Amino acid sequence: MATLILVRHGRSTANTSGLLAGRTPGVALDERGAAQAAGLPARLAGIPFAAVVSSPLERCRQTLAPLLDARPGTELVTDERIAECDYGEWTGRKLSELNEEPLMQVVQQHPSAAAFPGGETMSAMQARAVACVREWNERIEQEHGEKAVFLMCSHGDIIKAIVADALGLHLDLFQRLHVDPCSVTALSYTRLRPYLLKLGDTEDLGGLVPREAAGDGPGTVGGGAGAP
Repeated sequence: MATLILVRHGRSTANTSGLLAGRTPGVALDERGAAQAAGLPARLAGIPFAAVVSSPLERCRQTLAPLLDARPGTELVTDERIAECDYGEWTGRKLSELNEEPLMQVVQQHPSAAAFPGGETMSAMQARAVACVREWNERIEQEHGEKAVFLMCSHGDIIKAIVADALGLHLDLFQRLHVDPCSVTALSYTRLRPYLLKLGDTEDLGGLVPREAAGDGPGTVGGGAGAP
């Protein structure tokens, strides 16, 4: 029952300028985002990582830079399957303009039917991201055991889509979830079902430090207070 920690990248220049960055190269963290990233090593202190995986986009790699600096020898692996959604012709446009597009209502209300012009569908986005995390989870458990923890740094829509899958929510409901920049979401994939341990957490993460397992998982009868 390995634990996956999902970190959304820190606040970026696109976030503050109201742009849909997508896969635009060169989108970096703004001043606040850099400060958020600088706080990650302290927040994640004491949590050992069997692997650290990132979207290849710059804002994710920048978010993880302070954590990697604090843990010499930790290798960063990039995986394109957790890259931002390919928004196609929408990439780089202002969100205020896109809100006037009929497709935006579909994106918000019926995302499983949304296909970005010149880009990908939201269903395809979810499928690749979920396949990625489940593949990594199996690899980590096989190589490092059930108490292992691994970290992935990705993007808001990607993280929400992964969480929706873990909760058994249809993709059409994933917009009800919210993850702030540089927030931490944690999942544990067991043999029978996944558990959501944290969602969009921006505070103390000491509860994710691995300890001896008690019971069968967070859903243990009686509240699962002793579960990992």
